[in-house]
Amino acid sequence: MVAFPEARRPGGHAALVLAVAVCYFAAGRLGLLCKLTVDGAVVTPIWPPTGVAVAALLILGVRYWPGVTIGAYLIVLSLDTPALYSLGYMVGNTLAPVVAVVLLRRAGFRTDLGRLRDGLALVFCALSAMLISSTVGVVLLVVTDRMPGHAFWTVWLAWWVGDAMGVLLVTPLLLMLSHARGLRPTPRRWETGTLAVAVVGIVPFAVYSHYSLLFLVYPLIIWGALRFELVGSMICALATSVLAALAANSEAGGFRGLSRVEIMAKLQGFNGTMALTALLLSAVIAEQRHTRRSVQRACEELVEVLEHLTAGEAPPPRPSLEDADPLLPGDDGRRPPESS
Repeated sequence: MVAFPEARRPGGHAALVLAVAVCYFAAGRLGLLCKLTVDGAVVTPIWPPTGVAVAALLILGVRYWPGVTIGAYLIVLSLDTPALYSLGYMVGNTLAPVVAVVLLRRAGFRTDLGRLRDGLALVFCALSAMLISSTVGVVLLVVTDRMPGHAFWTVWLAWWVGDAMGVLLVTPLLLMLSHARGLRPTPRRWETGTLAVAVVGIVPFAVYSHYSLLFLVYPLIIWGALRFELVGSMICALATSVLAALAANSEAGGFRGLSRVEIMAKLQGFNGTMALTALLLSAVIAEQRHTRRSVQRACEELVEVLEHLTAGEAPPPRPSLEDADPLLPGDDGRRPPESS
């Protein structure tokens, strides 16, 4: 968890709320670059602001929710004249991230995503909490006659999956950035460069190929997860999702000749399976590595104790619980409540 001592200074809280709003708005403008029109409604296959909102509330605290509301209002203001629909949109898009963060905290979620249960909790909360924003938004579209009633389920599904993909693809990367101070640079620079070259060369070919070769990106995601854990796999997944959304928007590659509904279904199915593969595989690998480190540490301590006992000396004192590794698999993930 990253500390922000400036939040306790006069005006610090307001400054961070404004920063959240600006980041939310910027992410929204980027997400609108890949928008699609389905049954007369504009939807995005990936809605990054939801990922920004969930990450910001996890890192800073739930009390910074006004930044999400302000950011949503700025997006509405840049697209249309504020009305009753806009108010409902802001409420839904604020309530969904707040509910997601509350659920994650109740599940003992850790922002380092070092356990499989953290990955599963993020997936569950993203899929369940985003039902709020999609339901509120689509109901208001129908009630205000901005969308025909027969398109409800198609647009609702597209909205829900887009919000969930924003959380699954964007939130993990932002959480990793919040822990960047504790990350050491990898010594495998040649492998990092090789993976980057492979992503640059293979992903555009797989996305824009007329033969629908999207499955070629999965070895890259597995490679990134095995060697670089969450950072490597999620960067590959996010880059692929963005290119796939651009190809779908222009009806190129494997999306050529499909209807708008078929394009959205294919794109969201691909993004969903790719995000789940990257997130859960990385969490499993990270948990196994933490387990191996803890077993190795326990063996080293046992050897040290046996050496002291053989020499007739008292064994060295063991570290207290406060000094224990927070990433041990036996830890239940509970932390003291944050000041909010």
